[in-house]
Amino acid sequence: MKKWGSLTLMLILTMLVIAACGNSSNTATTGSGTDQSASTTESTPSSSGAPTLESVKASGKLRIGTEGTYAPFTFHDESGKLTGFDVDIATEVSKRLGVEPEFVEAKWDGMIAGLDANRFDTVFNEVGVTPERQEKYLFSDPYITSKGVLIVRDDNTDIKTFADLKGKKSAQSLTSNFGKIAEENGAELVAADGFPQAVQLLASGRADATVNDNLSYLDMKKQQPDSPIKVVAEQDDASQSAAIFNKSSQDLVDAVNKALKDMKADGTYLEISKKYFGEDVSK
Repeated sequence: MKKWGSLTLMLILTMLVIAACGNSSNTATTGSGTDQSASTTESTPSSSGAPTLESVKASGKLRIGTEGTYAPFTFHDESGKLTGFDVDIATEVSKRLGVEPEFVEAKWDGMIAGLDANRFDTVFNEVGVTPERQEKYLFSDPYITSKGVLIVRDDNTDIKTFADLKGKKSAQSLTSNFGKIAEENGAELVAADGFPQAVQLLASGRADATVNDNLSYLDMKKQQPDSPIKVVAEQDDASQSAAIFNKSSQDLVDAVNKALKDMKADGTYLEISKKYFGEDVSK
C-alpha cells in the first residue's frame, strides 16, 4: 500500500508541476506590467515582440501612437475630434492596409518608450529620421520634409541667429531634434509639450525663443495672424520625417511604404498636404 501511495503522490506532484508550467507560459505571452484585460484587443506581436503585417491584419487594426497636441500634424479640432496631417496620412495608410486606425495618444517624451513597450504598432507624429534612431528602429519612406526655424517674440531684438541662443531660455520638447539644436547652441531648455505651449511660454516671457518646425509656424500664423511671434533664422538643411517601427516589423514597413507610394501616385497625398499647408510638403 505504501508503494502505491508513494507512486500516486509522485503522479499528483508531476501533474501539478506541468500545470504550473502551463500557467507560467500563458502569463508570459501577455507581457509584463501591462493590462491583461486589454491584451485580447491588441494586435498579436511576433515572437520577437514586435507587430507584423500578419498580426496587424489579424487584429483588424493598426495601433498608431500620436501626440494629439501638435498642430497641424496631430491635434483636436473644436469639436474634440483628433485630426491633423499625420492623422489623415495614417488613416489613409490604414485604409489601404485593409484595417482600421486606432490612435493611442501619448506625450512626445514618452512616445518612443511606448513603441518599445508595444503600446502601439507605429508612431505617426512627424518623427525625425536620425542616424541614432535608425540604429534601433525602422522607418517608413519619409512623407514630410521641413526645416527648423528660430522663433522669438515679435518685439525681441536680441536674438537674430541660432548662436544668439547661448544663455537664453528656449521652450522645447526635451527629447526632440529641435530641442537638441537649441541645446547645442547653448540654450537652457524650458519643457513644452508641443508647439502651442512653446508659443505660450514665449508670449508670457517665460522663454526667450523656441526652435521649431517651419510648417507649424506657418500653420499658426495662418490660423492666428496676430500671434506675437516671428522667425529670425532657419536651418540650411531640411529634415525628413517618417513613421517609426520596431526592428522586427519589416513586412509591416514594406506594406506602409507601398501605401504611401500609391497615395502619392494617385494624388491622395497631395490632396491631404494642400489641405494643411497649401503645397506638397514631401519635397
